[in-house]
Amino acid sequence: MIAQTIQLALAPVFVLVAIGNIMNILSTRLGRIVDRSRFLTDRHAETQGADHDHVVREMRSLDQRIQLVGRAILSLVLGGLVTGLVVAMLFVEEFLGIDIQRLAAGAFILAISLLMWALLLFLRETRMASAILRIPEHFMEWERKL
Repeated sequence: MIAQTIQLALAPVFVLVAIGNIMNILSTRLGRIVDRSRFLTDRHAETQGADHDHVVREMRSLDQRIQLVGRAILSLVLGGLVTGLVVAMLFVEEFLGIDIQRLAAGAFILAISLLMWALLLFLRETRMASAILRIPEHFMEWERKL
């Protein structure tokens, strides 16, 4: 019986591994965003006119990206906690002989939903990063044959 519970607990454990990997990616992105915001904070006082406007626009974007990554990390942490709770429920059910399969299934659905929400926030943040980092057309020199 315990062997079946361990086998049943493997799927949530794989979800925990995925959550950990995604959190690693997000924390790396957050570090880069913070580094860029510090650089722009230093440049803020040194710029004027159009350059200053560009710095402010990018700082606003970075602030939004920090919020998105923060929410994604929160969602992943909550999803990880709920996933751990699912594993605990499976063993409690086995050891105490009580039927909490529906509760465990609901918790697992919640955990997967939190993971999916975090992935959507991650997608939004990466699209925002791509939009702000687009190369301006005048640098492309499309009229030149290379």
